[in-house]
Amino acid sequence: MHVRLNQVVLGSYISTYLYCLLVLNAIEDGQNYTFIPSVSILFAILAAMINIVLLIIFIHQIAISIQADRIISEISVFISHQVKTLFPEKMGKEPEDSHSHNIDGIKSAYPIVTALHCNEGGYLQYIDSQSLVDALADYDALLELSYRPGGYLIEGMKIGTLHAKEQVEQEKINAILGRFVTGKSKSAQQDLEFSVHQMVETAARALSPGINDPYTAIACIDNLTTTMCYLAEAKFPSKYRFDDEGNLRVITDTLDFEGVLDAAFNQIRQFSADSTAVIIRLMEALTTIMDFTKNESQNNAIIKHAKMVLALGERSVKEDHDLAALRERAKKILNKPPL
Repeated sequence: MHVRLNQVVLGSYISTYLYCLLVLNAIEDGQNYTFIPSVSILFAILAAMINIVLLIIFIHQIAISIQADRIISEISVFISHQVKTLFPEKMGKEPEDSHSHNIDGIKSAYPIVTALHCNEGGYLQYIDSQSLVDALADYDALLELSYRPGGYLIEGMKIGTLHAKEQVEQEKINAILGRFVTGKSKSAQQDLEFSVHQMVETAARALSPGINDPYTAIACIDNLTTTMCYLAEAKFPSKYRFDDEGNLRVITDTLDFEGVLDAAFNQIRQFSADSTAVIIRLMEALTTIMDFTKNESQNNAIIKHAKMVLALGERSVKEDHDLAALRERAKKILNKPPL
């Protein structure tokens, strides 16, 4: 329904239908008086002809929209927009060197420890970040979260630990829990992995024995490679969030490069055992991503995946030349000097 063309077609059909009913109601045919709104009927005929054209355009648009390439492109555009807007978001002001702080020492300043339990089950969809930091600053408390958006919660499950200097009233605890939004389905608003999984799902379906479409899977890998190259250069947010006064208020469970890389390529690798072309493209994708990496931890994550892809290829690729091509690509990763 959010597609503009669908809105126009639906609005046009409903409007024409209601207009025709009104025109029909205005027609009178009696013994003494007959009224036929000829101009209105002519306009209704023109509207019907326009609706026929809109129907043809609508069917054409639907036929295009369900094509694999179009779906992959739309998901890729959404992920590209998401990675550029999601990661700059911060719960609070993040100092340049968060890890230099003595976290255990900061926690020891809050003697009262309270477990937070979610009030309702479902997927954690959204955290009102700034409002949460402001509330914790007002209560002079520190919150340690165990889940991030996208995690599945069960009613009564412990989702975090609240550290405070004095006993926190239940009303304030409920106010803190009110900053978390849960629902019956996942949302992409703060969950990058959900968007990545949509692309992975498309590739997994393409690699199923009933479809066996490696070209669609390769297109998914190419688009995921673009995303991972951007993330290799992006600054992932720290797990520590500070308020305007520089006090630690939230310790979050955040994504990192390796986590997104796992989400992007693990399942595709697992489903690609019978497709030599996909296995080789996975290795090529990892080679491309490694050219954009900026630190040793990212390199180690790529090396881990390259070893798994190579092991899969050695087990499943039967043709010696194909296996040699895979090993040649793997050498570019495994033999690359450390940063």
